[in-house]
Amino acid sequence: MTAARRKRTAAPNLTFERTFGEQGHRFVAGCDEVGRGALAGPVSVGIVVVDLYSVAGLRGVRDSKLLAAAEREALVPRIRRWAVASAVGHASAAEIDALGLLPALRTAGSRAWDGVLRTVSPDVVVLDGNHDWLSARQQEPLFLTDEGAPPVEARGCTAPVHTRIKADLTCLSVAAASVLAKVERDAYMVTLSGDHAAFGWDVNKGYATEAHRAAIDAVGPTGFHRRTWRLGNLERVGASTTESGG
Repeated sequence: MTAARRKRTAAPNLTFERTFGEQGHRFVAGCDEVGRGALAGPVSVGIVVVDLYSVAGLRGVRDSKLLAAAEREALVPRIRRWAVASAVGHASAAEIDALGLLPALRTAGSRAWDGVLRTVSPDVVVLDGNHDWLSARQQEPLFLTDEGAPPVEARGCTAPVHTRIKADLTCLSVAAASVLAKVERDAYMVTLSGDHAAFGWDVNKGYATEAHRAAIDAVGPTGFHRRTWRLGNLERVGASTTESGG
């Protein structure tokens, strides 16, 4: 997307978050995920908490998809200073294969939630999208201990979660969360690419480009690939016919 087009896109603001202040809440958390549709690497969830008693706007923040990599990276320290608390959680490709996509998103979100709880307990959460995959589900063991040990329940998010379609475009806390998650996940994929250069993860970040699929066909999947998904262009025994995520 060109800079001119980005300028025409309305900046996210705190209008929606402030409606919760009118209901007596103080600490509002914005939450967004990245990596849902990738073939390799984790799903990552960012959470950014704002204090409605003192927070002001933050210039330059947009949904991470609307920003260049350098713009996102420059925003990270500003977002960290602006937020009363922030964290990013990840769920690995192996966890996505073992649990399924939505439970894996909840795993990553629970890890981010535990991170912000070290500083503050949010009163309410604004979650991008139309489905609440973040709230704690008591019946689902999200974190697994060493092999052979019983599963350990994640605490997970127990605050009220309000889903909002395209919140990453309109809600400043959610857009900020998307930036943190995107920068951290991208950096991780660049790190992995050093030992797995054939897949181009430093460029595609694990997403389904034709070159990435062709490399999977030629070399085979790694332990960082989501092996229950259709990865390459060749059929593999036991693989899904389509990806499990958007």
